[in-house]
Amino acid sequence: MTRRPLLLVEDTPSLQLVYESVLRAAGHDVQSADDAASGLAAFKTLQPPVVLLDLMLPDRDGLDLMREFLAIKPDTHVIVITANGSINKAVSAMRAGAHEFLVKPFDEQRFLNAIDNALAGSGPVSATSRQAVAPGEFIGESEPMRQVYAKIGSVARSMATVFITGESGTGKELCAQAVHDLSNRAQGPFVPLNCGAIPSELLESEVFGHVKGSFTGAISDKPGAAAAADGGTLFLDEICELDLNLQTKLLRFLQTSTIQPVGATRSRKVNVRIVCATNRDPLQEVRRGRFREDLYYRLHVVPIHMPPLRDRGEDVVTIAEAALARFAREEGRQFRDLDRDVKALFRALDWPGNVRQLLNVMRHVVVLNDGPAVTRAMLPIELHHELEHAACAAQDTPIPQVPLEGLVGRTLAEIERLVIEETIARHGGSVPKAARVLDVSPSTLYRKIESWKPRG
Repeated sequence: MTRRPLLLVEDTPSLQLVYESVLRAAGHDVQSADDAASGLAAFKTLQPPVVLLDLMLPDRDGLDLMREFLAIKPDTHVIVITANGSINKAVSAMRAGAHEFLVKPFDEQRFLNAIDNALAGSGPVSATSRQAVAPGEFIGESEPMRQVYAKIGSVARSMATVFITGESGTGKELCAQAVHDLSNRAQGPFVPLNCGAIPSELLESEVFGHVKGSFTGAISDKPGAAAAADGGTLFLDEICELDLNLQTKLLRFLQTSTIQPVGATRSRKVNVRIVCATNRDPLQEVRRGRFREDLYYRLHVVPIHMPPLRDRGEDVVTIAEAALARFAREEGRQFRDLDRDVKALFRALDWPGNVRQLLNVMRHVVVLNDGPAVTRAMLPIELHHELEHAACAAQDTPIPQVPLEGLVGRTLAEIERLVIEETIARHGGSVPKAARVLDVSPSTLYRKIESWKPRG
């Protein structure tokens, strides 16, 4: 039983009775109020660790009341309750400091899980924990990254869905892992799933599982990522690659916490926190009709944007030095430092591949050379080309026009194939890189390449 009672602010008598019954049956002490005025009076008297707050109150806007609660007692964990048509308001509440939100109707277990998570995170917060300390495997002390660290620390112990955005190679999965490791679910599983690397026809099975015989090749039951993450965190990378049909099923899963494997006749409950990521602009995907607006608002509760490496200042040198030390130990090399010219070059580069590209460069240097210092001559030739291109761009060098002579007279399908094949070739045969340039999913390119192969 909690030492201090919870506060429930709900103006519908029948719902108030239901919530009270569920909470008391679970061992919680609870005091209720049916409007904002009585809720505020009770809050000042009780100083509750957790408040359950309906946003639609007869005498005052629930969001304003929540702000007053947090102004009086900032460490209060507020769980807001809203109707299905008011998700935007719940998202605003999360950004204003709410701990979690529940969309009516919700099941008893989800209700109690939200309470338990709020209580687990309602203890006193030390001064050290408030500092923006680099969590997990992050390296760097730039101001953009300090903001990321602070946001991770603030949201980790919540049940709120985290939506991570950023260019490829900026560390979105590291961010998701850090959110999990600092959460109340750290002892549970962390299950990553790359939605862009799995063919669309197999994604439903990968997420929700399947039963034996449900389709050709289903030779045994498979639990799926959502079931595997029960009690922990499910990380959906490249979330914008989900097709619209699967987006509908994901939305239903988020609202009900139930999964139904492909071919199964019964659904089952799971307790999973969702963290998702994309290198696209999710709101732009909504405007283009490729991502459901209601799913966007359900997922985009606490956004975290990972800054590109070019915006992180001296972090590029710090990361390079840390990678050099680690790779030198692994490869048995004598490297100890970077030459001054190399540091200057690293600061000047645009790093389109971000941290991932920098780590690849350092691995390349260590494998093919030995120290004590990394010199400019040891760096891959591609880096010098990138610097030359950046210099040309800075001098407003005109972009060469694309010749159309070889395209006019061809069919649209032929032109598409030529463009795709040339883009893949220019990116070293990498289909994922070409897909990012062409603004399509890698699975789309793989399907087209397969269709071009001769039959028979």
